[in-house]
Amino acid sequence: MAKRVTISDLAKELNTTTSTISRALRNHPSISISMRKKVSELAKQRNYQVNSMAANLRSGKSMTIGVIVPHINRDFFANVISGIEEVAKKEGYSVVICQTKDKIEKEKKCIETFLRTRVDGVLVSVGLETDTFDHLDQVKKMNVPLIFFDRVQESSNSMSIVNDDVEGSFQGVSHLLDEGYKRIAIFAGPEHINIYRNRKQGYLNALDKRGIKIDKKLIVFNNLSYDAGVESIKELMKLQNPPDAIFSSSDYCAVGALHWLKTNGYKIPEDIGIVGYSNEKFTSFISPSLTSIDQHSLEMGRYSAKTFFDLIKSDKKDIILNSLSINPKLIIRESSKRKRI
Repeated sequence: MAKRVTISDLAKELNTTTSTISRALRNHPSISISMRKKVSELAKQRNYQVNSMAANLRSGKSMTIGVIVPHINRDFFANVISGIEEVAKKEGYSVVICQTKDKIEKEKKCIETFLRTRVDGVLVSVGLETDTFDHLDQVKKMNVPLIFFDRVQESSNSMSIVNDDVEGSFQGVSHLLDEGYKRIAIFAGPEHINIYRNRKQGYLNALDKRGIKIDKKLIVFNNLSYDAGVESIKELMKLQNPPDAIFSSSDYCAVGALHWLKTNGYKIPEDIGIVGYSNEKFTSFISPSLTSIDQHSLEMGRYSAKTFFDLIKSDKKDIILNSLSINPKLIIRESSKRKRI
């Protein structure tokens, strides 16, 4: 392997100092035009590459943003990342991604790595296990901008980019009621996570508005995985008075229930309707296609990145930050369009 050419190598060839080479490469006016030209031509001949890490350390910036997501292989988070990268690229920044798989210990290690490598900011969606926030508070103590998206630390004064999850689930449950379903169950996630608590509240609000009494047997808490959907629907259908519709706080959990119901002879949406949440790509491919709530994930990523750059460009370093809420959209498909008699 060929040795990497350094500033010292260029300086030796031109019989000058490394500081002169460095200034010439930066087109500094203190270096003559002829010397700048010589340095530029030699750098091209020797295929010299600027050590951007060293340059960034000298400037006090790494020009990188650390992004932490629970799952990198889900359309929602993939789209958020795409939105972040789109904005970051325009600003000359790179994005480093860390996946926690909803484990708090992995989330802590991600934070440690980002702080050690001196990222200029951290954008994070917390995992299902995250119920303490000392590791995230450490980011702020290091004066590194911290921005939450989707799943947030509500006690933090950091900026948060979220969906109006109460409104999203209200739309989904109201749609089921409009289609004639009367006994609607909910797959609710962990109560300590903001989005799942809010989605449950939207469910309750929709039933309350129609004067429907809440049946606690129809409120099922699980981890919202595919397998959890299977197990939860099994138990619900054993009830003396089972549900005629499911509102799931996750598309994955909804699909688990849908597949179990189909396998066991239930017709969807005639016998039971289903609405999911997130509008993952597969929701339009399965049969029947799944009604879901679109969270505008690409826009969430863009807003998250724009918020970071607005913050670092702001003269007010002690600015009080608030939450930005994006309105979700109900996408109606086959799983909830009941054939009215």
